[in-house]
Amino acid sequence: MYVIAGLGNPGRKYEKTRHNMGFMVIDILSRRLGIPVSREKHSALLGKGTAAGEQVMLVKPQTYMNDSGRSLGEIFRYYDIRPEEMIVIYDDMDLEPGTIRIRKKGGPGSHNGMRSVVSHLGMEEFPRIRVGIGGTNRGGWVDFVLNKASKEEDELLQEGIEKAAAAAESIIRDGIDRAMNRYNTKPAAKKKEDGE
Repeated sequence: MYVIAGLGNPGRKYEKTRHNMGFMVIDILSRRLGIPVSREKHSALLGKGTAAGEQVMLVKPQTYMNDSGRSLGEIFRYYDIRPEEMIVIYDDMDLEPGTIRIRKKGGPGSHNGMRSVVSHLGMEEFPRIRVGIGGTNRGGWVDFVLNKASKEEDELLQEGIEKAAAAAESIIRDGIDRAMNRYNTKPAAKKKEDGE
């Protein structure tokens, strides 16, 4: 069984904020796959169904971002999930809005939610999808990630969220290597306006 977990903060206050990219990807997958994410268990909202002929569980930890690992560690052990079947999706300030990156494994970097996940799983060898939110060169990163984007930026963020949902399905359907080849591409250069 594949677990697709999106990281974020629960509650209306945090809806649509940059730090909730993981939750928003799960919402899209829920709609696409027809899997309601409403059951409360393991300190998370979850739903079970199928994708590409495989059993999947969609997960939104309700422990708040910095303690996400407590919920995912419990799910990982309770259902005896294999590391390669635990896909974690989260926001990344080092990537531009509208871009994503898939990795097979790796450290948590500066992301507190991923630090918690790595700590509670006791390993780094699990797939993750990073959704770009930009902001590396901005000060006050806490305010940045916990605020909503402008309308213009929101369109780019939505593009990244859609890509991440498609990438998660691709990992299950095609395998992670093919998914990485397809989605780990650099964004196309923006065309200059006429007269520039």
